[in-house]
Order: sequence, then C-alpha cells, then structure tokens
Amino acid sequence: MKIGLDVLGGDYAPDSNIKGAIEAQKLLDESQRIVLFGDEEACKQAVQSAGSDPSIFDYVHAPEAISMHEHPTKAITQKPNSSIAKGFDFLKNGEIDSFSSAGNTGAMLVGAMFSVKTIPGVLRPAIATNVPKLKGGYGILLDVGANADCKPEMLNQFAILGSIYAEHVYGIQSPKTGLLNIGEEEEKGNNLTITTYPLLKENNKINFIGNIEGRDLFSDLADVAVCDGYTGNVVLKLAESFYVVTLKKGFKDSFFDRFNFERYGGSPILGVNAPVIIGHGISTPEAIKNMVLLSRDMISSNFIEKIKSAFN
Repeated sequence: MKIGLDVLGGDYAPDSNIKGAIEAQKLLDESQRIVLFGDEEACKQAVQSAGSDPSIFDYVHAPEAISMHEHPTKAITQKPNSSIAKGFDFLKNGEIDSFSSAGNTGAMLVGAMFSVKTIPGVLRPAIATNVPKLKGGYGILLDVGANADCKPEMLNQFAILGSIYAEHVYGIQSPKTGLLNIGEEEEKGNNLTITTYPLLKENNKINFIGNIEGRDLFSDLADVAVCDGYTGNVVLKLAESFYVVTLKKGFKDSFFDRFNFERYGGSPILGVNAPVIIGHGISTPEAIKNMVLLSRDMISSNFIEKIKSAFN
C-alpha cells in the first residue's frame, strides 16, 4: 500500500506535514508506506531533524508548491512539478493508492476530476465530512463544498456515495439517509429538495428515512445527511466554529471536542477513481496523521470498487 501525502500543502507546511507523517507511520504496518511529495532533500532533512529515519518514507521530488490563492486549473497546468500535480500523476498511473493534501482545495478538486477522473456514471463528485453524534460516533454530511449548485439527480447520487462510505469505511450497517431540509414533511423545501425527495424515496440502493432538519444533524435520526454544496459548506463552517467557541469561552466538553477537525484529518472527495482527501488549510501534525490514517482505511476497505459496482 502506497499512501501519497503532499508535504508542501497547508499553512504550516512542511514542518506540520512531516511531523504528522512520522506519527502516522508509527501506526502503519510494514506493507503500508507513506510517499512524500515535495522537495526531496528538504523532506529528508526535515525528517532527520524531527528525530526520525528518512528511510521510513518514499519520496517524489516535487519542489514547487501551489499556493492557496492560485487559480486551480492554471496552477495544475502551469506547475507540472508541483507537489499536487505530481501527486495526481502518480495516482493516475497507479504508483500510489491514495493522495491527500492540506493545500489548495480547488487544485485538489481539479486534479481529482481531470486526472483520476470521476467514476463512470457519477455526475459530479462530492466532498463529505464527519458529523459528531450526541450519543457517540459520527454521521456523514455531503456535499460540503464541491458543488454550490446542484440538480436533484446529483443529490440522489450523493446519497448513494455517502451510504457506501458510511457502510464500508465507518462500518455503519444499512446507514439511514436523510435529506437536509427546512421541515420534515415531504412537500417542504425549495424546488431542489421537493424534486429530490421522490428520487431518494424510490432509490433502492439507500435506506431513505425522509427529510431531516438542521436540529437533527447531531442526533441518531440519520447516519447520512444529503444537501447541496452551498448549504453543506455553511453547515460545516458553523459546526467547526463550535469547538473554537468552547476554547474561547474556556470550558471543556467531550461532545464539542469532537468538532475539532484534527480528529478526522480531512474530507474525502467521493465519486472519483481513487481515494483523494482534502485537509484543512491550518492542519496540525495531529490532523495530518489522521488524514493519512483515513487514507489507509479508504484503501483497505476497497471503497472505490464498491462505488464502481453501485454505479455500473
């Protein structure tokens, strides 16, 4: 197993990424190797400076970085030696089994869609995130930013993608899937949700339970919550702020601690032909470590083949 990691992506790169990779490698077995994409010599020196042996990693020399403010498509095209472009080249050619980065989100989306490409039958890939539950564990929310404007057919597919992810990566049997809406009644919502509802109701590949409201997200009512990327991103950013607010107010709570993005490391792009994970721009070593471990779990679960089978 080869787990690709962009060393140059993120606000605290490369130090945070190197330290996170070292911690992740301690939890991997001998058959699972992390491949670092960045300036090879600088990476080896950083690993050694952190008190570890550079030989525990594989390296791909990719000295250029794509900044957070660069145009995604232009950057991927004009910087073939960048860590993100090189990562997707290796992923496309099967030289690594997954690729993750805390760098430019747009470049990661462009790279995923135009390099490894979407799985045949999938209209648009979606970004998924974890939602902590009050009684423990996590649910899945998607899309959280890949598609600001969606068609009903896309939300119907997001439900399938989220259900497969919840079942095979998180081990939730027959995950309950709900449509995020402004009311529980079938006729509630805007044109998008009203038109999506009957598609989900007739979808025999999911366990559809109907509409759910924002107040239901943290309960056990649904395991998978489906929405357009605009709504999902607003919900995601609001939820992430809960943990920050608890820190600023000076109180400790085990539930709100689980809103800390470091715990899950990154958000997978579901619907492309290989595991691709986008990390938070402010990823710490803990977040990078957990992003690598999520990559491992996605590879081990044979998740991509299960999506291909569902859309075949």
